[in-house]
Amino acid sequence: MTETTIAGAMLYDGTGSEGFLADVTIRAGRIAAITPASDPPATGSIDARGLALAPGFIDAHTHDDLVVITRPLMTAKVTQGVTTVVVGNCGISAGAGCATGDTLPDPMVLLGAPEAFRYATFAAYAAAVDATGPATNVAALVGHTALRARHLDRLDRDASVAERSAMRADLAEALAAGAFGFSTGLAYANAIQASTDEVMAVAAALRGTSGVYCTHLRSEGSGISAAIDEAVAIARHATAPLVVSHLKCAGAPQHGRSGAILEQLEVAAATHPVGCDCYPYTASSSTLDLGQVVPETPIMITWSDAEPAQVGRMLSEIAADWGVAPLDAAKRLQPAGAVYHCMAEADVDRILAHRLTMIGSDGLPCDPRPHPRLWGSFPRVIAHYVRKRGLLSLPAAIRKMTGLAADRFGLVDRGYVRAGMAADLVLFDPARIADRARYDDPEQPAAGVLGVWVNGVATLDRAGMTGARAGQMLRRPESQNVFQRRGSMNE
Repeated sequence: MTETTIAGAMLYDGTGSEGFLADVTIRAGRIAAITPASDPPATGSIDARGLALAPGFIDAHTHDDLVVITRPLMTAKVTQGVTTVVVGNCGISAGAGCATGDTLPDPMVLLGAPEAFRYATFAAYAAAVDATGPATNVAALVGHTALRARHLDRLDRDASVAERSAMRADLAEALAAGAFGFSTGLAYANAIQASTDEVMAVAAALRGTSGVYCTHLRSEGSGISAAIDEAVAIARHATAPLVVSHLKCAGAPQHGRSGAILEQLEVAAATHPVGCDCYPYTASSSTLDLGQVVPETPIMITWSDAEPAQVGRMLSEIAADWGVAPLDAAKRLQPAGAVYHCMAEADVDRILAHRLTMIGSDGLPCDPRPHPRLWGSFPRVIAHYVRKRGLLSLPAAIRKMTGLAADRFGLVDRGYVRAGMAADLVLFDPARIADRARYDDPEQPAAGVLGVWVNGVATLDRAGMTGARAGQMLRRPESQNVFQRRGSMNE
């Protein structure tokens, strides 16, 4: 039986407690023992003196649905120390079926090419992940827009009673097959016509399960407060924990509103399980939305089907070259993707530091010029917000990236370093770990991550990626009561 001991590291166990020196032994894919650090380390052990050891980071918000199958080494995530990705966010997913044909509705295009959407059921998607064996674990949500694309003849309207029932049945089937919850992206054109009643009718499948309700709010701008009220109402109706995706105050008119928005979430969290995720940057990224083309928001183009030569350029520069207004240039570029420099640093600070917030990269792996969050989010939290800014302590930051996310999604075997749990671990140098991805050069692995184990298998070592792919398709445990996690979620 293969046994590995990581000796003499400063161990941060995922609870938010201060670190302590320990030896951690891995056997048969699990944490076999945690013992006081030996000095000197035993022969044959990995000498981790001067380094930090933590649970593998859990990326709480990704769009890795298809790349875990098509590019299973998951280099962008493993090199950050990420061992588990949560997919199916923002209402878009590959695991519940979608409309077939040559085109995909926006924003399904963010996940991959139309021919990659070949999984008619969640069980078929899960089986494909199992067969591939990606380098990270996968926990999947079911997307509302994907369900709409499957059952509605057009998406610019509310669903009928029969269509709502069909979507609810698909969601119930997926939950029974191990999906971790239901997501919506109500700000997008192909979901915004869905009424609150429609979403409630579908989300009712979550009742009596441990599934969560995750939402890209109907508005992250002037209507954000009403959008949060709607999200809370849907979660209460479904008796499901609520996760607000990539919480932000988008656009200059909203700068400074984060305090009030967080207070609103606090009030809801007093009587219902509520949380949020965010990424550690002041720029967002998605498809090119004409409604966000405003003078106060610098926009970089990340992809364009119509004008691929413009990828990586600022919209204002493209418009100037073409001699047109930015809005007209944006129309000519579509369909396209963009990075929006739309947030205030003080708002990002306040949201990221809040007790309800976990970390999610929201990276878009299919973008030719992705936002640097795809490769840099987790090291950046430590390098920028812990070491440079002092906004968070290292134990608090690690908790946001590990135990808190595990509690929120019900990943009962992950997120902590405890004897008997799955051996998902990251070893890093707390003085050197740093993001190297930049807006003009985003596909750069982090510095200072020296070891990653996924289910006990060394997936990255000091020489780099090992090529090992020991990730698993995780499935939601049916027996867990939906409100058992409330205390740990709202710490």
